[in-house]
Amino acid sequence: MKWNAELYDDKHDFVFQYGESVLELLDVKPGERILDLGCGTGHLTQEIKDHGAEVVGMDASAEMIAKAKTSYPEINFLVGDATDFHFDQPFDAVFSNATLHWVHKADEAIKCVYDSLKTGGRFVAEMGGKDNMLHMIAATQQVLEKYGHHQLAQKKMWYFPSLGEYTTKLENAGFRVTFAVHFDRPTLLKDGRIGVTKWLNMFGPTYFEGIDESEKDQILSEITGLLEKDYEADGNWYADYVRLRFVAVKEM
Repeated sequence: MKWNAELYDDKHDFVFQYGESVLELLDVKPGERILDLGCGTGHLTQEIKDHGAEVVGMDASAEMIAKAKTSYPEINFLVGDATDFHFDQPFDAVFSNATLHWVHKADEAIKCVYDSLKTGGRFVAEMGGKDNMLHMIAATQQVLEKYGHHQLAQKKMWYFPSLGEYTTKLENAGFRVTFAVHFDRPTLLKDGRIGVTKWLNMFGPTYFEGIDESEKDQILSEITGLLEKDYEADGNWYADYVRLRFVAVKEM
């Protein structure tokens, strides 16, 4: 999927704003070497650096990395695959915000993280958890099916595991999970009901591949209509985000 880095920063800045609370869990110490896995446009990577760490930012999107390099030229950013990476020098910590739910090969990613950490190093992350965007996905699938787009409706773009599922994977890889929580976090969509269309255009364009613009507009309108009863509250629209947050330590 090709990312629009400018749109991401302009209309979906809640992604990294919410990530600031995950940084508190990271508890950066000056001089630490830290990998920001799925760094996006680099905002949180810069905050890690501001806490005195030596930080590397990595993301699969060349568009995101290009924007990050322009915004924060003093940081080492690189394009890389979360399921297939290696660094010669190990890290004290690996941090990841709103990235791991894009990674379907979770075991491979976890192994890469484990191998990149020092003994005693920590893996601190937040991702979409079980039932994240449940209403959004159900409404999108329902309308796509109505219009005959059966294959698009069955697209599996994200991996939203339960707490037990993901922490078991971490433990099987050799981590000790010291903290894990699965929680609801209704997330304000900017621009009210139009925010549904903007969210899907940013994060779910794969659902609409090959659909002409006029039909796509009608589909998006119907999706929005279906979501109103669950999303609208006092004039604002809130997406049904459910998050999984954890800290895991490499013991050996």
